[in-house]
Amino acid sequence: MEYNYIKALHLIFVITWFAGLFYIPRLFVYQIEAFHKPSPEKEILGKQLKLMAKRLWFIITWPSAILAILFAVWLMVLVPSWLEQSWMHVKLGFVALLIIYHVKTHIYFKQLQEDIVKKTSNFMRLWNEGATFILFAVVFLVILKNALNWIFGVVGIIVLGVLLMLGFKVYKRIRDKNPEV
Repeated sequence: MEYNYIKALHLIFVITWFAGLFYIPRLFVYQIEAFHKPSPEKEILGKQLKLMAKRLWFIITWPSAILAILFAVWLMVLVPSWLEQSWMHVKLGFVALLIIYHVKTHIYFKQLQEDIVKKTSNFMRLWNEGATFILFAVVFLVILKNALNWIFGVVGIIVLGVLLMLGFKVYKRIRDKNPEV
């Protein structure tokens, strides 16, 4: 009984963690674009976007990340045999990538909070897809749990990546023709 409650809480916080990771780079895109606008628009938008990013990052994303990880550890304590399964090793590798992605996103967050713009809005649009790739990999891995099916999942991730890049290029062309889109 305890296992199901812990698993449900783990899943809820994974979902809210990803929600934060999906939305924060979009706010970065808007912050970067606002940074290049003339005054007073730059200051008004910049102040509001910083506040939105700060609330999202510290009220939703960081707490969700910590709680998702804590509940995951609790699940592994309850079912230590998972650590003997190869799919779990690969999953933990993706979780490590997710944590690295989160920390790097935190670095971008801090820079933008201090009005340090080192990346373009197009870079942030691409960065926004990093969490998507990790999510796809982990979901396929957890659901399929075997190497052969997981390979098909990886191929699917690669196809998704190609489609996202093509979509990004089409969107960029549309934006270049019509900046209001």
